[in-house]
This record gives sequence, structure tokens and C-alpha cells, in this order.
Amino acid sequence: MKYAIVGAGAMGLRYGILLQENAGVVVDFIEPTQASLDKIISQGNKVWKSRDHKERHQIKINIFSPESYDGSPDVWVFFMKQMQLQDTLDRLAPKFKNGQTALGAMNGMGHIEKLQKYFDDDHIIGGTAMIATVLNDFGDVDFMGDEGAGSSVYANLTEKPSATMDALQADFKAAHLNPSYTENFMGTLLTKVFFNAVENSIATMFQSRMGQLMAYDGFLEGIARPLINEAFDAAEAAGITLIESRDDMVAQVDYVSNVANPLHFPSMYQDFVKGRPTEVDYINGWIANLADTHGTKAPNHHLVTNFVHLAESMRKFTPPVNKLAPDYTGA
Repeated sequence: MKYAIVGAGAMGLRYGILLQENAGVVVDFIEPTQASLDKIISQGNKVWKSRDHKERHQIKINIFSPESYDGSPDVWVFFMKQMQLQDTLDRLAPKFKNGQTALGAMNGMGHIEKLQKYFDDDHIIGGTAMIATVLNDFGDVDFMGDEGAGSSVYANLTEKPSATMDALQADFKAAHLNPSYTENFMGTLLTKVFFNAVENSIATMFQSRMGQLMAYDGFLEGIARPLINEAFDAAEAAGITLIESRDDMVAQVDYVSNVANPLHFPSMYQDFVKGRPTEVDYINGWIANLADTHGTKAPNHHLVTNFVHLAESMRKFTPPVNKLAPDYTGA
């Protein structure tokens, strides 16, 4: 299939480059952020790619603005911040065609409802990716881990098999994205959201790497588990079943922090340190709203949401201390 990657940031570049290099499929990149687009064009339509800060070299890509793109992909893959999506969809709307599929593999929640305004339910795929990647600068991406590191999970919005999903799984496997498939759409998406509600938000508040959070002996049972329990309580009240248990998710936080990515500054912190708004409203805030809507309690998620916004406000008084360079490892 042919793919259009919307958002040439860390994850968009990683997916697109792996599909282009390993799977040998046609990939176009659409970059709605003008400064990023200008930088890549100034480099001769090339981006810098490294792996674990090594073997830095340039790769040629097809790059367009939303307005200049005239391609006809089989699958649109959306990788951007939740707060950027609606404007980008409005700019791309004249380009969408019947029969095309939209894949949303973004952090947080809110994107699926936006995609439904432009694509039929049987042409929407949701996904989550646990693949550490760093955007050093516009047009400069660093893959973390060995070739094939990380994993990704996808589900059709209809929760039924499809030929497009089969083809996508084959392409993503060839690209070394380690894909898997479920027929639990919301459970698939919320597994990543609930994980990020612990790791991303807390690490951002305290400007720490994921492994550093474990310096506090009470992190798993005193912080992670209460947040996970509130999230699961809200999901269960809403009739949503996760693809992991509560204990599984606590164990995942433990494993990722101690083994998989202990040097990992999460993507929320990357936004925080660069002075951008974070996506906490689409992660902890979304969980808090789910709980409020369905009659459960989520005081910790309300508090974390407010604490992250407080940390954002404090940047003008106390600038972030970790600049992610030169020893930064993570995503």
C-alpha cells in the first residue's frame, strides 16, 4: 500500500522511514508545521537519521505541506499532537477520498472523534506504539534501541477484520515495527493512555527520566497503582475492557522504567522543555473526565492534570533544567 504520514516529527519520521527503507513501500510526508517543513526543504528534502546517537546520515523523503500535497495514499497515518490535529484535518480535507483509511496512533485521546468527521468507521484504525524515538531538531530524528526495538498494536474501529488491516500488518511487520492486532478498539488505545498517565505526566512534573522515578521506593504502589486503579475504575464504569489487567500495567511501568527505557525522557517532557503546551488534558484530563461522566472518582488524575499545568506556568520563573542534550537518551 501507499502511505501518507501526516506529521514529520519523531514518530512520523520513524514510521515513514522504516516503511520506506525496510518495507519498500511508497511514503509521502505531510508536514503542517511550517518551521519544520522549511528546515527539511532547506536540507534538500532530506532528514538526518541516527540510531542511539550514532551513524548519523541523511535520507531523502517526499515532503509536502497540506496545501501542496496532491497524492492519493491508501492509508493516512496521523502522528502529531492532539491540539494540532483539527487544524491539519481542515487543511487536508479537500485531499481525502472515499475508500481511504485513516490510522491514528497518537498519544492521548480525542483524535478518533475528529477522524470520524472525515472517514467512515470501517476505514479508521487506532493504534498505540511503544517505540522510543527522539526528534533532536526539525528534520533530525534519532531512533532509540536496536533495529526492531519496541512494539505496536492496532485495532479497527469496527472491531472486525479487514483486508486493509491485513495488508497494513504485513507492511508494518516488514518495516520492523513489530505490529500486532486486536479486536478491542478502546482497550487498545487506553492501554497506552493509562501508561502515559503515569510515566509521562509524573516524569514531566519532576523533570526526570523514567528510570529516575524508581528512586522512590513507593513509586509503583503509592503513585502508579492509585492512578491505574482510578483509570480502570472509570473504564469499567464506561463498559470498556482493557487488553491488560491492573497488575499487568503496574508490571509494565516497572519493566519500562527499570529495564526497557530507564534513560527515557517522555514525549510530554520534550514538549515541556521546549516551552510548548503539553498533552496532559488529553491523557490525565481525559481520564478524569471519563470518571466524572460515569460516576467514579479520579482525584489523583484531576490533581496531576493541574500539577502539570502548574509546572508549565512555572517555566517563566524556573526554566526547565534538563535540556535533553548532549547525553539525552529516550523518547
